[in-house]
Amino acid sequence: MDELLPRIPFADWIDQLVDWLVATFGTVFDGIADFLEGVVEGSVDLLNMVPSILLAVLFAALAWLISTRKVAIFTLIGLLFVDYLGYWYEMLQMLALVLTSVFFAVVVGIPIGIWGSQSSKVRKVINPILDLMQTMPAFVYLIPAIFFFNIGVVPGVVASVIFAMPPTIRLTMLGIQQVPSELIEATEAFGSTTWQRLGKVQIPLAKPTIMAGVNQSIMLSLSMVVIASMVGAPGLGEEVYRSVTQLKTGVGFETGLSIVIVAIILDRITQHAGKRKVGGKTI
Repeated sequence: MDELLPRIPFADWIDQLVDWLVATFGTVFDGIADFLEGVVEGSVDLLNMVPSILLAVLFAALAWLISTRKVAIFTLIGLLFVDYLGYWYEMLQMLALVLTSVFFAVVVGIPIGIWGSQSSKVRKVINPILDLMQTMPAFVYLIPAIFFFNIGVVPGVVASVIFAMPPTIRLTMLGIQQVPSELIEATEAFGSTTWQRLGKVQIPLAKPTIMAGVNQSIMLSLSMVVIASMVGAPGLGEEVYRSVTQLKTGVGFETGLSIVIVAIILDRITQHAGKRKVGGKTI
Protein backbone atom coordinates (compact mmCIF):
# COMPACT_ATOMS: atom_id res chain seq x y z
CA MET A 1 0.00 0.00 0.00
CA ASP A 2 2.88 2.38 0.81
CA GLU A 3 4.32 1.77 -2.64
CA LEU A 4 1.06 2.73 -4.35
CA LEU A 5 0.28 5.71 -2.09
CA PRO A 6 3.38 7.36 -0.61
CA ARG A 7 2.87 8.54 2.94
CA ILE A 8 2.15 12.26 3.18
CA PRO A 9 4.20 13.79 6.03
CA PHE A 10 1.33 15.48 7.87
CA ALA A 11 3.12 15.20 11.21
CA ASP A 12 6.23 16.93 9.86
CA TRP A 13 4.13 19.72 8.35
CA ILE A 14 2.32 20.28 11.65
CA ASP A 15 5.61 20.33 13.57
CA GLN A 16 6.99 22.90 11.14
CA LEU A 17 3.84 25.02 11.47
CA VAL A 18 4.00 24.94 15.26
CA ASP A 19 7.70 25.84 15.23
CA TRP A 20 7.00 28.75 12.89
CA LEU A 21 4.13 30.02 15.04
CA VAL A 22 6.23 29.84 18.20
CA ALA A 23 9.19 31.58 16.53
CA THR A 24 7.02 34.26 14.92
CA PHE A 25 4.43 34.95 17.62
CA GLY A 26 6.39 33.90 20.70
CA THR A 27 6.09 37.29 22.35
CA VAL A 28 2.33 37.30 21.75
CA PHE A 29 1.96 33.87 23.37
CA ASP A 30 4.11 35.01 26.30
CA GLY A 31 1.90 38.06 26.76
CA ILE A 32 -1.26 35.94 26.70
CA ALA A 33 0.31 33.51 29.18
CA ASP A 34 1.29 36.30 31.59
CA PHE A 35 -2.18 37.84 31.35
CA LEU A 36 -4.08 34.59 31.95
CA GLU A 37 -1.76 33.54 34.75
CA GLY A 38 -2.23 36.93 36.40
CA VAL A 39 -6.02 36.69 36.11
CA VAL A 40 -6.18 33.20 37.64
CA GLU A 41 -3.68 33.89 40.43
CA GLY A 42 -5.30 37.24 41.18
CA SER A 43 -8.73 35.59 41.39
CA VAL A 44 -7.41 32.94 43.77
CA ASP A 45 -5.71 35.54 45.97
CA LEU A 46 -8.86 37.67 46.02
CA LEU A 47 -11.10 34.75 46.99
CA ASN A 48 -8.59 33.51 49.55
CA MET A 49 -8.62 36.89 51.30
CA VAL A 50 -12.18 36.19 52.45
CA PRO A 51 -12.54 33.75 55.37
CA SER A 52 -13.87 30.41 54.19
CA ILE A 53 -17.03 30.53 56.32
CA LEU A 54 -17.90 34.03 55.10
CA LEU A 55 -17.23 33.10 51.48
CA ALA A 56 -19.41 30.00 51.81
CA VAL A 57 -22.21 32.19 53.19
CA LEU A 58 -21.79 34.66 50.31
CA PHE A 59 -21.97 31.86 47.74
CA ALA A 60 -25.05 30.47 49.49
CA ALA A 61 -26.68 33.92 49.41
CA LEU A 62 -25.91 34.17 45.69
CA ALA A 63 -27.43 30.72 45.15
CA TRP A 64 -30.57 31.78 47.05
CA LEU A 65 -30.82 35.00 45.01
CA ILE A 66 -30.46 33.25 41.66
CA SER A 67 -31.81 29.78 42.41
CA THR A 68 -33.78 28.30 45.32
CA ARG A 69 -33.51 27.89 49.06
CA LYS A 70 -32.61 24.21 48.73
CA VAL A 71 -29.72 25.01 46.41
CA ALA A 72 -28.54 27.70 48.82
CA ILE A 73 -28.56 25.28 51.75
CA PHE A 74 -26.72 22.66 49.73
CA THR A 75 -24.18 25.30 48.65
CA LEU A 76 -23.49 26.31 52.24
CA ILE A 77 -23.22 22.77 53.58
CA GLY A 78 -21.25 21.54 50.56
CA LEU A 79 -18.63 24.30 50.69
CA LEU A 80 -18.22 23.98 54.45
CA PHE A 81 -17.75 20.24 53.97
CA VAL A 82 -15.00 20.88 51.40
CA ASP A 83 -13.36 23.22 53.90
CA TYR A 84 -13.70 20.56 56.61
CA LEU A 85 -11.91 18.04 54.37
CA GLY A 86 -9.03 20.48 54.02
CA TYR A 87 -9.29 21.21 50.28
CA TRP A 88 -10.53 24.79 50.44
CA TYR A 89 -7.53 26.42 48.74
CA GLU A 90 -7.41 23.72 46.05
CA MET A 91 -11.15 24.26 45.49
CA LEU A 92 -10.56 28.00 45.05
CA GLN A 93 -7.82 27.28 42.50
CA MET A 94 -10.12 25.02 40.51
CA LEU A 95 -13.00 27.51 40.76
CA ALA A 96 -10.76 30.33 39.49
CA LEU A 97 -9.67 28.19 36.54
CA VAL A 98 -13.25 27.27 35.68
CA LEU A 99 -14.65 30.80 35.98
CA THR A 100 -11.78 32.27 33.95
CA SER A 101 -12.22 29.68 31.22
CA VAL A 102 -15.99 30.09 31.09
CA PHE A 103 -15.71 33.89 31.04
CA PHE A 104 -13.56 33.86 27.90
CA ALA A 105 -15.60 31.05 26.33
CA VAL A 106 -18.78 33.10 26.81
CA VAL A 107 -17.22 36.41 25.72
CA VAL A 108 -16.05 34.81 22.48
CA GLY A 109 -18.81 32.23 22.01
CA ILE A 110 -21.97 34.34 22.38
CA PRO A 111 -20.99 36.93 19.73
CA ILE A 112 -20.06 34.11 17.34
CA GLY A 113 -23.42 32.46 18.05
CA ILE A 114 -25.27 35.74 17.42
CA TRP A 115 -23.35 36.23 14.19
CA GLY A 116 -24.14 32.68 13.08
CA SER A 117 -27.84 33.10 13.88
CA GLN A 118 -28.05 36.02 11.46
CA SER A 119 -26.18 34.46 8.52
CA SER A 120 -26.63 31.06 6.90
CA LYS A 121 -23.20 31.39 5.25
CA VAL A 122 -21.56 31.84 8.66
CA ARG A 123 -23.45 28.80 9.99
CA LYS A 124 -22.15 26.67 7.12
CA VAL A 125 -18.62 27.55 8.17
CA ILE A 126 -19.15 27.37 11.94
CA ASN A 127 -21.07 24.09 12.20
CA PRO A 128 -18.35 21.79 10.75
CA ILE A 129 -15.77 23.47 12.99
CA LEU A 130 -18.00 22.94 16.03
CA ASP A 131 -18.54 19.30 15.02
CA LEU A 132 -14.77 18.83 14.89
CA MET A 133 -14.26 20.57 18.24
CA GLN A 134 -16.93 18.46 19.96
CA THR A 135 -15.70 15.13 18.58
CA MET A 136 -12.03 15.78 19.29
CA PRO A 137 -10.77 13.84 22.36
CA ALA A 138 -10.24 16.13 25.34
CA PHE A 139 -6.57 15.23 25.72
CA VAL A 140 -5.82 16.46 22.19
CA TYR A 141 -6.56 20.04 23.23
CA LEU A 142 -3.67 19.92 25.68
CA ILE A 143 -1.05 19.23 22.98
CA PRO A 144 -1.05 22.63 21.20
CA ALA A 145 -1.64 24.42 24.50
CA ILE A 146 1.56 22.89 25.90
CA PHE A 147 3.57 23.80 22.79
CA PHE A 148 2.48 27.43 22.86
CA PHE A 149 2.29 28.05 26.62
CA ASN A 150 4.48 25.38 28.27
CA ILE A 151 3.09 23.57 31.32
CA GLY A 152 1.17 25.10 34.20
CA VAL A 153 -2.08 26.96 34.67
CA VAL A 154 -2.20 28.69 31.26
CA PRO A 155 -2.49 25.62 28.97
CA GLY A 156 -5.28 24.40 31.25
CA VAL A 157 -7.19 27.65 30.77
CA VAL A 158 -6.61 27.77 27.00
CA ALA A 159 -7.62 24.14 26.49
CA SER A 160 -10.69 24.63 28.69
CA VAL A 161 -11.80 27.72 26.74
CA ILE A 162 -11.58 25.89 23.40
CA PHE A 163 -13.15 22.71 24.76
CA ALA A 164 -16.03 24.52 26.51
CA MET A 165 -16.93 27.03 23.77
CA PRO A 166 -19.03 24.91 21.31
CA PRO A 167 -22.17 24.55 23.51
CA THR A 168 -22.36 28.31 24.05
CA ILE A 169 -22.08 28.97 20.32
CA ARG A 170 -24.55 26.27 19.30
CA LEU A 171 -27.24 27.09 21.87
CA THR A 172 -26.93 30.83 21.24
CA MET A 173 -27.61 30.22 17.55
CA LEU A 174 -30.42 27.78 18.38
CA GLY A 175 -32.10 30.07 20.91
CA ILE A 176 -32.15 33.07 18.58
CA GLN A 177 -33.33 30.99 15.62
CA GLN A 178 -36.20 29.56 17.69
CA VAL A 179 -37.75 32.98 18.34
CA PRO A 180 -41.20 32.86 16.68
CA SER A 181 -41.20 34.26 13.16
CA GLU A 182 -44.38 36.25 13.95
CA LEU A 183 -42.42 38.36 16.44
CA ILE A 184 -39.63 38.91 13.92
CA GLU A 185 -42.17 40.04 11.32
CA ALA A 186 -43.78 42.38 13.85
CA THR A 187 -40.46 44.04 14.65
CA GLU A 188 -39.72 44.44 10.96
CA ALA A 189 -43.16 45.97 10.43
CA PHE A 190 -42.35 48.60 13.07
CA GLY A 191 -39.09 49.41 11.29
CA SER A 192 -36.68 47.93 13.85
CA THR A 193 -33.06 47.58 12.85
CA THR A 194 -31.20 44.29 13.18
CA TRP A 195 -29.51 45.38 16.41
CA GLN A 196 -32.81 46.62 17.88
CA ARG A 197 -34.47 43.31 17.01
CA LEU A 198 -31.61 41.37 18.57
CA GLY A 199 -31.33 43.46 21.72
CA LYS A 200 -35.02 43.89 22.50
CA VAL A 201 -36.65 40.72 21.19
CA GLN A 202 -34.44 37.84 20.09
CA ILE A 203 -31.73 37.79 22.78
CA PRO A 204 -34.14 38.31 25.73
CA LEU A 205 -36.39 35.50 24.48
CA ALA A 206 -33.38 33.27 23.80
CA LYS A 207 -31.85 33.91 27.22
CA PRO A 208 -32.91 30.54 28.79
CA THR A 209 -31.39 28.64 25.86
CA ILE A 210 -28.24 30.75 25.93
CA MET A 211 -27.86 30.12 29.67
CA ALA A 212 -28.27 26.40 29.02
CA GLY A 213 -25.26 26.69 26.72
CA VAL A 214 -23.33 28.53 29.42
CA ASN A 215 -24.27 25.78 31.87
CA GLN A 216 -22.90 23.13 29.52
CA SER A 217 -19.74 25.18 28.99
CA ILE A 218 -19.20 25.29 32.76
CA MET A 219 -19.53 21.53 33.03
CA LEU A 220 -17.14 20.93 30.14
CA SER A 221 -14.67 23.44 31.54
CA LEU A 222 -14.81 21.69 34.89
CA SER A 223 -13.99 18.34 33.30
CA MET A 224 -11.15 19.82 31.24
CA VAL A 225 -9.64 21.60 34.25
CA VAL A 226 -9.41 18.22 35.98
CA ILE A 227 -7.76 16.66 32.92
CA ALA A 228 -5.40 19.65 32.64
CA SER A 229 -3.91 18.71 36.00
CA MET A 230 -1.76 16.31 33.96
CA VAL A 231 0.09 19.32 32.51
CA GLY A 232 0.44 21.23 35.75
CA ALA A 233 -2.93 22.96 36.24
CA PRO A 234 -3.45 23.41 40.00
CA GLY A 235 -6.54 22.67 42.06
CA LEU A 236 -8.56 19.65 43.02
CA GLY A 237 -7.72 17.98 39.72
CA GLU A 238 -4.06 18.01 40.70
CA GLU A 239 -4.92 16.24 43.94
CA VAL A 240 -6.93 13.62 42.04
CA TYR A 241 -4.06 13.04 39.63
CA ARG A 242 -1.59 12.75 42.50
CA SER A 243 -3.82 10.28 44.34
CA VAL A 244 -4.09 8.12 41.21
CA THR A 245 -0.35 8.05 40.58
CA GLN A 246 0.40 7.36 44.24
CA LEU A 247 -2.50 4.90 44.75
CA LYS A 248 -4.07 6.98 47.55
CA THR A 249 -7.65 5.79 47.33
CA GLY A 250 -8.94 7.79 50.29
CA VAL A 251 -7.51 11.08 49.07
CA GLY A 252 -8.83 10.39 45.59
CA PHE A 253 -12.33 9.78 46.97
CA GLU A 254 -12.26 12.97 49.06
CA THR A 255 -11.06 15.18 46.23
CA GLY A 256 -13.44 13.54 43.76
CA LEU A 257 -16.33 14.17 46.14
CA SER A 258 -15.25 17.80 46.48
CA ILE A 259 -15.26 18.19 42.69
CA VAL A 260 -18.75 16.67 42.52
CA ILE A 261 -20.01 19.14 45.15
CA VAL A 262 -18.62 22.12 43.23
CA ALA A 263 -20.03 20.77 39.96
CA ILE A 264 -23.52 20.37 41.45
CA ILE A 265 -23.43 23.89 42.90
CA LEU A 266 -22.37 25.48 39.61
CA ASP A 267 -24.86 23.37 37.66
CA ARG A 268 -27.86 24.22 39.85
CA ILE A 269 -27.08 27.93 40.01
CA THR A 270 -26.58 28.35 36.26
CA GLN A 271 -29.67 26.26 35.48
CA HIS A 272 -31.78 28.93 37.15
CA ALA A 273 -29.80 31.95 36.00
CA GLY A 274 -31.83 32.42 32.83
CA LYS A 275 -35.21 32.16 34.58
CA ARG A 276 -37.31 34.58 36.61
CA LYS A 277 -38.09 34.12 40.30
CA VAL A 278 -41.72 34.53 41.38
CA GLY A 279 -42.68 33.86 44.98
CA GLY A 280 -39.34 32.18 45.69
CA LYS A 281 -39.71 29.84 42.72
CA THR A 282 -37.99 30.04 39.36
CA ILE A 283 -40.15 30.03 36.24
